Amino acid sequence: QVQLVESGGTWVRPGGSLRLSCAASGGTANVFAIGWFRQAPGKVREGISCISTSDDSTLYADSVRGRFTISRDSVKNVVYLQMNGLKPEDTALYYCAASNLAGQIKLWPVFYDYWGQGTQVIVSS
Repeated sequence: QVQLVESGGTWVRPGGSLRLSCAASGGTANVFAIGWFRQAPGKVREGISCISTSDDSTLYADSVRGRFTISRDSVKNVVYLQMNGLKPEDTALYYCAASNLAGQIKLWPVFYDYWGQGTQVIVSS
C-alpha cells in the first residue's frame, strides 16, 4: 500500500502562483509514476501532469503546459507541482496519484493505483 498526502492548496488571485506537494509513504519501491489530477465540480477528473520515478521524464496536459512544472525529491519522497499564471479555470480539487504500471508514463486516471484525498485550489479575484 502507498499512502499519499497532498498539501498546498488555497485561494489565490488570477495570475498568482502556488506550489502543491504530494508526500508518498509505504510501498513506494514499486511506484513508477506520480501524477497530478484535478476535478472541478460537474467535470470529469483531468490528468494534468505526471513524472516518472525511474528517469524523471514528465508529461503535461495542454491546458497547463508552460504554466505548471512537476518535480520530485526522491530522498524525501515528495512530488511538487509548481503552478504559475493561475486562471479561474484552474479552480479544482487537486489530487496526486501513484502508479505501479511500469513503462511509459500516462496521464489517464485508470492507470493509477493509489490516490490521495486532494487539496483544494481556488483561483478568484
